[in-house]
Amino acid sequence: MTQRVAFVTGAMGGLGTSICQELAKAGHKVIAAYHPEFDKPDEWTKEMAAAGFKDFICVSGDIASLESCAAMVAEGEAKAGAPVDILVNNAGITRDRMFAKMELSQWDAVIATNLTSLFNMTKQVSAKMAERGWGRIINISSLNGVKGQAGQTNYSAAKAGVIGFSKALAAELAAKGVTVNVIAPGYVATKMVMAIKPEVLQGIIDGVPMKRLAKPEEIGGACAYLASDLAGFMTGATLNINGGLYYQ
Repeated sequence: MTQRVAFVTGAMGGLGTSICQELAKAGHKVIAAYHPEFDKPDEWTKEMAAAGFKDFICVSGDIASLESCAAMVAEGEAKAGAPVDILVNNAGITRDRMFAKMELSQWDAVIATNLTSLFNMTKQVSAKMAERGWGRIINISSLNGVKGQAGQTNYSAAKAGVIGFSKALAAELAAKGVTVNVIAPGYVATKMVMAIKPEVLQGIIDGVPMKRLAKPEEIGGACAYLASDLAGFMTGATLNINGGLYYQ
């Protein structure tokens, strides 16, 4: 198996953690990017070491800043001793509010973090991937980017933009050996979701045809597949992993 270097944004969240773990299980060297204001790298690395994952490379920065993304990638590649082969744009935020009351700052924050960040991060690695003739770019959208959701015009717009961005970039890079794909998860059993009030959580589960939440490793496993050589003929695709809640 060829060991490649994978860079994951939002690595220390519930979904990001599983993505890092599944990529590591697949034999890749993983650079875990986190935000210094919101994440706790010391606690996270201890938890990962206890789970058998001792070799993650941690870098910090702000994905909403082009300059910060350039610095993070440079630091990660220096520590890994090799360029990034696999990029997973996973980080995201919510600032939910009905549109009539939504403020411009809430719109701007979500668009910058959830959509502009794809430009900021992908700009650092895509051309070099194309020069080497191999690369994987995996962008995390959302069920609500596919179907929309009241109270989330900012989030739904950004996550729909993730899909459009990926389709266009896939067309540009297809002949260069670089694939660009999207995963649009439904409701996933992360710590944040499991902390929802039981009656509200049960209502969510009842609305899913499979009558359960996704396991984080099911999303991480999909990332590992899209990052593999076996997925070399798939590009511009969106994997809707939502338990049958919505079809496109």
